[in-house]
Amino acid sequence: MTVVVVAGALANKVDIGGEPWFRMSWVRGFERLGLDVRFVEELERAAPRELEWFRDVMERFDMTDGATLLADGEAIAGPALDELLALAPEATLVNMSGHLTLPRLFAAFRARVFVDADPGFTQIWHAQGNPGARVDGHDLHFTIGELIGTAGCTVPTSGIDWKHVRQPVVLEDWPVTPPGELDRFTTIATWRGPFGPLEHDGHTYGLKVHEFRKVIELPRRSPQRFELALDIHPAEERDLEALRENGWKLADPRAVARTPDEFRAYVQGSSAEFSVAQGVYVGTGCAWFSDRTVRYLASGRPALVQDTGFSRTLPVGDGLVPFTNIEDAVAGAADIADRYAEHCAAARRIAEEKFAAEVVLADFCERAGIR
Repeated sequence: MTVVVVAGALANKVDIGGEPWFRMSWVRGFERLGLDVRFVEELERAAPRELEWFRDVMERFDMTDGATLLADGEAIAGPALDELLALAPEATLVNMSGHLTLPRLFAAFRARVFVDADPGFTQIWHAQGNPGARVDGHDLHFTIGELIGTAGCTVPTSGIDWKHVRQPVVLEDWPVTPPGELDRFTTIATWRGPFGPLEHDGHTYGLKVHEFRKVIELPRRSPQRFELALDIHPAEERDLEALRENGWKLADPRAVARTPDEFRAYVQGSSAEFSVAQGVYVGTGCAWFSDRTVRYLASGRPALVQDTGFSRTLPVGDGLVPFTNIEDAVAGAADIADRYAEHCAAARRIAEEKFAAEVVLADFCERAGIR
């Protein structure tokens, strides 16, 4: 049986319930294609809570016997490093954001495939010589930025043939469920994100905070309710005050979406999603699309989300509604409310046709030479 090893960050994202779904959707999708799938994560060192989180998540996804956590170059959970080294010469490494770097393991794989989950950041860092891009040493490069390398997208390719892949979702993990409150738009987000502003070719790309500020008056201009499960530092007093004054309801993501199951319940308890994107995704027109939004769609929840160029690659207008400014957002929220059942059905249909793991990953495997 063909062996695929998925590498990605998980233990260092403790109590963030959406993170496991991103990585495990690849694992579970590959399994459904009949592949022998392993997962590996590499840390410099692991604190007890990180180890506990890793084990809890792997147990939740039935991966206890197939997931290795490496710390300081040795396995501290799951199968031993020697077992991975023995598998590697006949296996393909699917390296999420270039996470796995341990030289003796990285070099041992039959093939190494880079999967870029941060389009724009990755390519600009690489063009600037930032080693944090971790692009080098791979045989193939894929990105979820579906317009990278095409006319109209300003992300530099640096001569790399960036192949495109969509965010997979295992549909049976995300069934359609009856909505809860029918006028509640939600999302789960960080206010600033993990990276700082990005400068390239005379442009400065801001953070989510800067995109949120452009639509901060939305709850005042719409009869719908808007809730953010928002990771925001208490010191952001001015922004917190502005959010509350404009009618946003704020929730603590670690209170409502700490585990994978809590994350799913929060998404499925919403009536729709509303969210913005990082400035680099918007400004470069790379067509980044959130795996979180995919899970709203799969659950039969419409998504009103900031356009990053995805309106050129995906069906929009029913189920998936893009916006570029606050006027678009107000109109989009009203349309979703007015045609809610139609939007719900279209949302699930988009997930089935464009993001189903069996379809997305079968195509990925074909192009990556995984058979």
